[in-house]
Amino acid sequence: MQYNLSCEQVTALLTFYAEEKLSAKLSSYVKAHLENCPECREKYIQLQNILKRFNEIQNEEIANPYVTKQYEDFKLNLSAYVDNELDDLENIKIKKIAISNPLARQDLEDIYTYKKLLHTSFEKTKNELKTDYSKSVICQLQEECSENQKLDPFLKITAIFFAMISCIVAGIISILYF
Repeated sequence: MQYNLSCEQVTALLTFYAEEKLSAKLSSYVKAHLENCPECREKYIQLQNILKRFNEIQNEEIANPYVTKQYEDFKLNLSAYVDNELDDLENIKIKKIAISNPLARQDLEDIYTYKKLLHTSFEKTKNELKTDYSKSVICQLQEECSENQKLDPFLKITAIFFAMISCIVAGIISILYF
């Protein structure tokens, strides 16, 4: 009997499939899904291209004229650049290197492609998720906060009782002294 994997399951297994780290049975399920699903097949092709490019960069010799100290600095700061974690001066440096160095430009394009692929997969999964856990957690926290702010009914009755006694005593005192 053939087991059908969902797109989310296949997306989660793609890197392991590409690196041939899945069991033969699970690998056959992923392969069958990729043969029938053009979206997942496109993701797999993009992942293969990224991994191929990554391996090419790793295997390139130092003799490459584009592998420079600047390029090494670029690679160290690339993730921070993509996540907008650098200051303006560092951003400008990264942009200049990406413009002048074809390897850097290709790395930047690859990482943006990969980021887009991850974001698309996340959004698709998030939209298909039936329960919004973040909203549920926030509601629970708000209920706990509102419960902490509510007064105990015993305290309310006690406060009303003392207010009534105070009014009666004040009334009696005002009658006696006037």
